[in-house]
Amino acid sequence: MTIATLRDLYIDQLQDIHSADSQSRAVTTKLAEAARNPHLDSALYAGVEGIERGMEAVASILARHDAAPREGHCEAMAGLVREAQHHAVDSDIADAGVRDAMIIAQYQRMTHYAIAVYGSLVAFAKRLGYEDDAATLEACLSRTRDGDKHLSEIATRDVNRQAA
Repeated sequence: MTIATLRDLYIDQLQDIHSADSQSRAVTTKLAEAARNPHLDSALYAGVEGIERGMEAVASILARHDAAPREGHCEAMAGLVREAQHHAVDSDIADAGVRDAMIIAQYQRMTHYAIAVYGSLVAFAKRLGYEDDAATLEACLSRTRDGDKHLSEIATRDVNRQAA
């Protein structure tokens, strides 16, 4: 698809975040399975549910604009997923606290990508006059930020102390 207008860019980025969320969902499940801290484990499984809600919301928006999720992969998220798999799931980390700290670091990298994309999408939707889309995307952005903040709290309160 040639991107010639802001609407084209908007659709492209909706497809990108849907792909990114699809990829991050699978590795987030693996991160949750590898986590040893019960608060982290719960937060990551809640993250999987949030990712799924985001995918549903984006798919609904795409359908309203006569578009569908893209078949290909978001290359940026593919790299972040490879890093999370390599560093937090497959790595030989002997200490559970250190592994949990690595899990948080890797998950937050993926989350920050999603925050950036959702933020851009909100701005695009508002500029295009898609107020319903903007409200839906703002909710996705807010949930993603809240999840990121919650993981930072778990890291500060529990995990980083255990890792030290």
